[in-house]
Amino acid sequence: MNILLAEDDLRLGKLIVHMLKKTGEYKIDWVTTGNDAFDYALMSHYDVLILDWMMPEGDGVEVCRRLRKQDYSGAILILTAKDAVQDRVAGLDSGADDYLIKPFEIDELLARLRALSRRNYAPIVEETVDLHGLVLNRTSYTIHRGNKHIQLTPREFQLFDLLVRNKGQVLPRDIILDRVWGFDADVSIKIVDATVKLLRKKLHMLIHQELIQSKRGVGYKLEI
Repeated sequence: MNILLAEDDLRLGKLIVHMLKKTGEYKIDWVTTGNDAFDYALMSHYDVLILDWMMPEGDGVEVCRRLRKQDYSGAILILTAKDAVQDRVAGLDSGADDYLIKPFEIDELLARLRALSRRNYAPIVEETVDLHGLVLNRTSYTIHRGNKHIQLTPREFQLFDLLVRNKGQVLPRDIILDRVWGFDADVSIKIVDATVKLLRKKLHMLIHQELIQSKRGVGYKLEI
């Protein structure tokens, strides 16, 4: 697995690089600034980007947001000491797929990387699904309608695909959280609402219809 680590704490950076390489399963590049992280991510293929929130020349959240604006679809994990719910929501709103709070155990980081890898490269059952002219591409993580298309992050894709597979059925927030983030993910249920909000905004670029409907106090369903 190819990893890009962006961490300006030299002690922590050296530890992460050492422990990942020690497993024999990872090839890792390490940079210490936001600008370098942005450039490396666009120039090379990485399975997961690990971005520290607080870095010089562009923090991790800013880098994540810039990459998503460039239609970068790879998995992104944010590292931070900020543990307030609003901070986690801000990190995920920027387009991150996961969020790991410092200090953390290396085993937990490895587990998060494995989970992100499985989500990104799980076997594809179908390449595309046609929803009355709105086409979901399970290979490229895109949705298109006619000649217009939008790029989804891996997390947005997984959430939308879950709704597609259960079209017309209300999925409770806790079920969505379990299926998309994992039952042991250290995130709030509010993350579901934040991701749905981002997904709705993207879908409105293709179709002026509220495809993802809310069931107050319960969850969400797809109607198309």
